Amino acid sequence: MKITYINHSGFLVETENCYYVFDYYKGELPRLDKSKEVVVFCSHFHQDHFNPKIFEILDVIGMNYQAVLAKDISKKKYPAGVKVTTAYHDQTYTLDNGTQVSTLLSTDSGVAFIVKTSEGLIYHAGDLNDWHWEGETEADNRHMTSMYCVEIDKIKGAHFDAAFVPLDPRQEEHYADGMIYFLKHVDCDAVFPMHYWNEPSVIDRFITEYPQYKSRIKNTESAKGEEI
Repeated sequence: MKITYINHSGFLVETENCYYVFDYYKGELPRLDKSKEVVVFCSHFHQDHFNPKIFEILDVIGMNYQAVLAKDISKKKYPAGVKVTTAYHDQTYTLDNGTQVSTLLSTDSGVAFIVKTSEGLIYHAGDLNDWHWEGETEADNRHMTSMYCVEIDKIKGAHFDAAFVPLDPRQEEHYADGMIYFLKHVDCDAVFPMHYWNEPSVIDRFITEYPQYKSRIKNTESAKGEEI
């Protein structure tokens, strides 16, 4: 499969027969093969993860597509006629093209996606992360960490070919908490940091501070059709 970074938490995964677009926010798609179907995934309703413009873009190109949208995305927010699978947490869905989709409960809103394609297994976190914030009470931050660990522990036994995981510099000294727990407990060949708010230097910071994970962390910014 090939991985292309679009923007923020948005990625395009290409397999032999299908494209998978995750959490499109803004940015240009690469040239697409019209003979392939597109599956659009949106993890939740926040505007930096769900932009209905993606459907307009695909219509202009002339692509055949369907969507998997978290349950908190209102039907009023996307065009009528879009073929949609509504995703609830802790559920599994099989699309008509054979793609299997499972979900986890986000620690913020919506869901995280586990997507089994013909060429491998993908994890997209959406906003499932250990959101530790300065200014919140210690009890609240401990509860957040506990919730995050519970969800990630559900996928401990799986092997992922690619994962898209938040690495958010706004969390200051706790920017890597969620990423580290994921890397320690989940088997994954290629991990693409995301949700770093146009501060890609946070990836270099992470690799410098945690060199033991360097072989698994990818440079998201350079992922333009990267084969894994």
